[in-house]
Amino acid sequence: MYIGLTYDLRSQYLAEGYGEVETAEFDRDDTVDAIDSALRALGHRTARIGHLRDLVARLAAGDRWDLVFNIAEGMHGIGREAQVPALLDGYGIPYTFSDPLVMSLTLHKAMTKRVVRDAGIATSEFAVVAHPDEAAAVAFAPPYFVKPVAEGTGKGITPRSIVRRRADLAPTCAELIDGFRQPVLVERFLAGREFTVGIVGTGARAEVLGTIEVHLLASAEPEVYSYVNKEQCEERVVYRRVDPAVDALAAEAEAISLAAWRALGCRDAGRIDIRCDADGRAQFLEVNPLAGLHPAHSDLPIICGHVGLPYVHLIGRIVASAAERMPRESRRDEHRRCA
Repeated sequence: MYIGLTYDLRSQYLAEGYGEVETAEFDRDDTVDAIDSALRALGHRTARIGHLRDLVARLAAGDRWDLVFNIAEGMHGIGREAQVPALLDGYGIPYTFSDPLVMSLTLHKAMTKRVVRDAGIATSEFAVVAHPDEAAAVAFAPPYFVKPVAEGTGKGITPRSIVRRRADLAPTCAELIDGFRQPVLVERFLAGREFTVGIVGTGARAEVLGTIEVHLLASAEPEVYSYVNKEQCEERVVYRRVDPAVDALAAEAEAISLAAWRALGCRDAGRIDIRCDADGRAQFLEVNPLAGLHPAHSDLPIICGHVGLPYVHLIGRIVASAAERMPRESRRDEHRRCA
């Protein structure tokens, strides 16, 4: 296949004057290099497109691809992760990962939890606070966990996210609302184990790749899988594979994750984060339908490393899942070329 790559390079935005936190979700140059190399190793031709504006220019110039491998996060708006998928849908070009509806929904953590809760999947109590005055109406008791409602990569999460007194909730909300210019999600703080579950596939064909447990080292910010801990995971975090055959809680985390993946309509590959309460009950935290793909630094490839799945095979499974959505004629032509 002829596969285009869409992405947002962190280095490019930093060069344009954006800050470290603003660009935290964007990809490193070597991530794009790794994906490109894997696709070529699988026998595909590739074209590096770039971000949304680059895609617009290429489409306007008449460029087309059999499939687009999309990891573009977008810069502006609650629907920023949906912008590239929506544009590709408009041109009838298939692409990897989830559609615009899912991308917009899952970036908003509270909306996601509402859908998950409606599907009967365990998730902690929560409330959305758009103004500090609304904190007084939060119906459940502390301790709380507070984070921006629509950010990723742990942005806005620090040890201060754990709020143990109701009197401190409004000031904490105010700080985050002002800093990130968006409402905050207030959840009941879950003090138990934390898992990250890797999933590959779509719908009934989706399956769990493996699960790792997040263990914070003494050098880490305590009790939270924070922005700093994620950015410096090599020095602050140890990821340990858990076996659902011998760990009942890991099995519960995987069952919750797969049910949530299917209920939300996520596609091809991604991650779901699970945390347990003090009584050991697993709860859905959030989903990443556009998971990082750095071979050594990102959680999904780390999971693959633990289960013995080579990086190139992960990329191949993502492409194979996305190819199921290609027009039948294109799939037949591709089969003939590969035969």
